[in-house]
Amino acid sequence: MAQTVGDYVWERLHEWGVRRIFGYPGDGINGLLGGLDRAGDKFDFVQARHEEMAAFMASAHAKFTGELGVCLATSGPGASHLLTGLYDARMDHMPVLAIVGQQARTAVGAHYQQELDMTSMFKDVAGAFTGYAMAPAQVRHLIDRAVRIALGQRRVTALVFPNDLQELEMEQPPRSHGAVFSGVGWSAPRVVPEPTDLQRAADVLNSGEKVAMLVGAGAGNAADAVIAVADKLGAGSAKALLGKDVLPDDLPWVTGSIGLLGTKPSWNLMMECDTLLMLGSGFPYSEFLPKEGQARGVQVDIDPGMLSIRYPMEVNLTGDVRSTLEALLPLLEEKTDRSWREDIAEWNEDWRKTLHDRAMVDANPVNPQRVFTELNTRLPDDVILTSDSGSCANWYARDLMMRRGMRGSLSGGLASMGAGVPYAIAAKFAHPTRPVIASVGDGAMQMNNMAELITVSKYWHKWADPRFIVLVLNNEDLNQVTWEQRVMEGNPKFEATQTIPDVPYHRFAELIGLRGIYVDDPAELGDAWDQALASDRPVVVEVKTDPEVPPLPPHITLEQAKAFTSMFFKGDPNQGSVLKGSAKQVLANVFAKD
Repeated sequence: MAQTVGDYVWERLHEWGVRRIFGYPGDGINGLLGGLDRAGDKFDFVQARHEEMAAFMASAHAKFTGELGVCLATSGPGASHLLTGLYDARMDHMPVLAIVGQQARTAVGAHYQQELDMTSMFKDVAGAFTGYAMAPAQVRHLIDRAVRIALGQRRVTALVFPNDLQELEMEQPPRSHGAVFSGVGWSAPRVVPEPTDLQRAADVLNSGEKVAMLVGAGAGNAADAVIAVADKLGAGSAKALLGKDVLPDDLPWVTGSIGLLGTKPSWNLMMECDTLLMLGSGFPYSEFLPKEGQARGVQVDIDPGMLSIRYPMEVNLTGDVRSTLEALLPLLEEKTDRSWREDIAEWNEDWRKTLHDRAMVDANPVNPQRVFTELNTRLPDDVILTSDSGSCANWYARDLMMRRGMRGSLSGGLASMGAGVPYAIAAKFAHPTRPVIASVGDGAMQMNNMAELITVSKYWHKWADPRFIVLVLNNEDLNQVTWEQRVMEGNPKFEATQTIPDVPYHRFAELIGLRGIYVDDPAELGDAWDQALASDRPVVVEVKTDPEVPPLPPHITLEQAKAFTSMFFKGDPNQGSVLKGSAKQVLANVFAKD
């Protein structure tokens, strides 16, 4: 049998090192699916329940492996369903390739069924490169360009294959004018700033007495270099949410997450520093950084478009973080005064007491913070953590302490609901011997994550280690937005939009062959986690949590306090429990300081 275009696509991607594809079938890609079938065991195809989930998985695969993530969808609605997951990759600078079908070439332009203008649709999310194949001889260079651009620029790219083209016999480009001959291969460069710029950065950092660092996902492979620089400068370091696993939290100078989901020590670090070193981070909220003019700044990022866009930096260095810090380190002077670090360690000690005291506050029925506090002491050394967006991300950010070797991520720049379980599935496929724990709210479970439990049920027997846990916080409320309505806008909870049905998630897990654990008593949390971590199959741990426990920001502004107070005069439906829950949390903080 002659090789078809559909066969060649997979042959070429295999040459590029692709081994796993996340997707969902459809008749617009039958030629590609036939080729994938004929490729045998060269690829691992993961069938998601929805194309959006496949794209989230591809994004997470890139995050947890450093490899190209690949997702596959049919024409029309299959392709359009990919967009949210692709935007997740786009916003977090992940290399992902989307492969989609299209109607037959003779039908394009005829307002045909499932015919969409793919080039226009992908123009933004895959703006770096969208290849539209119209002839077999094109396919080779379209694949090569799409993969190389995705890897080299850490961008989303897309390839569109009309269904009739997929079935044609593959042809290599002719040796004639108008044909090109592309090749496979790309290696990441070592990008280091000029020596004069490194010296300028060293001069700024050496002059500082209270150096603060902010690390993001761009420093993910640079932990040793970050620690060496921080030790030499006597610096403290906060972590952007996507950089949560860059530095271990057991270092006394690491203050944890920053921002609305951040810690009080991170707030103090930024408000009291005189020098800021920002490494591989696009952390968006400038109000949590030093006030303009307070600190001299140095920033390192591989993408020059991210430099000096959150804080006006004095020295902007384009380079990969690890190589740049290794080149910078010999130019730095050892700081002998450690009083700044002593202050930071004291803030951290006070903050952890506060977290513990807040978690132990009684709630109706379970305080969500305690769920994470009980998990924190039981986390395996090699665990991979994922979180959905919503109030669960607050507790993931603050209450789970990363140790060296742990991994964790979530939808960062896009902050999309629905990514928690597909992220966990991708992590488990990438690292089948490691335990994976996803933290998800009930809103995201109802949106799409329940369906992806079926994906877990389909594949878990293939995993070398069955430990896969989905924590569901069931509070019957779209809780993060409810609290944003109260605190940011001064509005009461709008029950028509915020209250959601009570669903027995643990029973659904049991229905599809997984294990379900239900907890509505805080005293049972520890045992529930122990059972889940020892289970012989994936587990859904459903905890009935109190929606009136506020996810307090590290610093409450006067405007937020006024808005929250004004909400009571407008009549919140849960006014009494809101006031009681908020007071308990604030008083726990006060007593922890005394």
